[in-house]
Amino acid sequence: MSHKWLNKDTLCGLVALTLFILTIPLSNWVVVNVGLVCETNGPCLIPVWPGLMAPSAVMIAGAALVLRNGVQAFLGAPFSLLAIAVGTALSALFAAPSLVIASAAAFCFSELADFAVYTPMRKRFPAFSVVMAGLVGSVIDSAIFLSLAFGSIEFITGQVLGKFWMSLLAGMVIRYLRPRLVAHPKF
Repeated sequence: MSHKWLNKDTLCGLVALTLFILTIPLSNWVVVNVGLVCETNGPCLIPVWPGLMAPSAVMIAGAALVLRNGVQAFLGAPFSLLAIAVGTALSALFAAPSLVIASAAAFCFSELADFAVYTPMRKRFPAFSVVMAGLVGSVIDSAIFLSLAFGSIEFITGQVLGKFWMSLLAGMVIRYLRPRLVAHPKF
């Protein structure tokens, strides 16, 4: 029996969607449990540059922004918007009680900002769109999360830089792979 709807694009999109959804509980757990330093009533921290620390879930949040772009590239904008809605609800569900509003608001608004930047750019500038959308999303995510969760944007530079590393890495991979996939450029 052949499943015409289950092709390579759909499979890649479903993998991106699954990983995107998994980043949500993982980042909510990591930010308060994993790091080189865990502050009392604050985030656990990791280094993102010499002398610059950021909350430990920073890389996971950066990966979420990139994975949402993958969902859109392979499954389309409606699936991407649905993933944002589901992700926002899961973010609130999996967050520590003190982080529910911060987590859900940061997730929702950063993913929508990423979507707004990525969508018009993705076909013409695939690698650049991932990097720019990730940068915009990371600034919004960091400002909202840090101010609502911890009452301070002290770690915003580290947050933005850590998430930017993930967007830059994804952009470089896309830039490298795109010429090899010219016959089927989805991203």
